[in-house]
Amino acid sequence: MIQETIVTSISASGTVHIAPMGVHVEGDNFIILPFKPSTTLNNIVETGNAVMNHCDDVRVFAGCLTGRRDWPLKPCNIVSGYYLADTLTHIELTLQEIEDDPVRPRLFCKVEHMEVHKPFQGFNRAQFAVLEAAILLSRLDRLPWQKIQAELDYLRIAVDKCAGQREFEAWEWLMQAMEQHKQAAVAS
Repeated sequence: MIQETIVTSISASGTVHIAPMGVHVEGDNFIILPFKPSTTLNNIVETGNAVMNHCDDVRVFAGCLTGRRDWPLKPCNIVSGYYLADTLTHIELTLQEIEDDPVRPRLFCKVEHMEVHKPFQGFNRAQFAVLEAAILLSRLDRLPWQKIQAELDYLRIAVDKCAGQREFEAWEWLMQAMEQHKQAAVAS
């Protein structure tokens, strides 16, 4: 199973990095698969720590992909690191094993501490649509534009029907970034 989460990590010098990431959960194993090169990969290998944040504010996902990474944080309880102040649950992880790969190494992590801050009320269709659009944005260099546009046209239906203020704001950030990418591709 893949859980769409926000992973927070810190560098050896203490700089926090916040990134949306699908984390694989296999039994008691939490497997983080960052692409090479990435700040998340470097930080986890350097410090041996990561934090999974289960977050229902889709603006964090969209924001991280559109240059908005300044989200309030709180210090972890066990590992060196930080979790999102507005997360539903945070899971503090330590790196146990690295399975190297030229594209996406597998970082096997162990849970050191988990804390539930507030209950998950469920996602509405607009929140799912924003998450899917964020994933599309992160794959612009890997997918044909026609496929991306077709997916966005379908996802927009859910946003128009079900979004609240947060979802509309996140969607707009993603659409601006998509348009900028499209304009840059046309210009080159």
